[in-house]
Amino acid sequence: MSNDAMPELQRDVQRLLGRCMLRIQQYERVMKAIVAHHELAGPVDTLEAQRSARIEKWSDKSLGTLVKTLFESYVVPEGYEREVLSDDKIATDRISFGFSFRMPMPEEYWSRTKAAIEDLVNMRNDLVHHLIERFDLWTEEGCISAARHLQDCYGEIDRHYEELASWAKGMDEARSLAASFAQTPEFRNMLVNGIAPDGSFEWQDSGIVRALRHSVKALAVGGWASLAEAQALIAATSPEQTPEKYGCRTWPQVLSESRLFDLEYRRDEGGRKAAWFRLRT
Repeated sequence: MSNDAMPELQRDVQRLLGRCMLRIQQYERVMKAIVAHHELAGPVDTLEAQRSARIEKWSDKSLGTLVKTLFESYVVPEGYEREVLSDDKIATDRISFGFSFRMPMPEEYWSRTKAAIEDLVNMRNDLVHHLIERFDLWTEEGCISAARHLQDCYGEIDRHYEELASWAKGMDEARSLAASFAQTPEFRNMLVNGIAPDGSFEWQDSGIVRALRHSVKALAVGGWASLAEAQALIAATSPEQTPEKYGCRTWPQVLSESRLFDLEYRRDEGGRKAAWFRLRT
């Protein structure tokens, strides 16, 4: 082959390399979106700021770092459990909410999938740093071999891209279903009152306990607050929080059954018994 043909062969290698790099960049963008959006937790009024911070956090991370995170919290072995919103991160005076999307796999399949994507990372690094070391692009044979290698690489990269895109589509569909549920009265009852669709609830996460905690902070003298004053404050600020909503007949019953408050009765100036309560240590 004449030397005049070499520039054309070299341009073909450059084109094929560029095609691989563009597909890898598309792959990285999809992975960054999954990692940034697959979980979120905290007080409701902070979630949007947290979402923006997560997008910024992962925007400049390497493909290797993204893959490591993906297989630690999104693509996980079956039986994997991790608390997204731990008790020490739940604000007692605000509504907190957490969600996590995960894709569990059998352990063996998870290991094979993880290894295959780690191989993709190694392929990407090899293309970026070592292509001209492996192939002599100033010879016909070297250019032809490099072009064949790049075509094979693109096929592998594209296969991984389609797989990752299907994972992202699945997460988007789950997010859409979650968003639809978030518009229902059942979700509002769960978020505001802590009452699940089946009627169950945990006292520490309930809206009425949240309101009582807030009233103690606002009214307490020496740590104790008048229950009558707390009832009046809750009626003015959170009228939907009533004992009946939680299967109780009276406010003292709420304090007793929640086991989160101390309750005592004192005589007022008129000699009548009045209820006082405080947060239990």
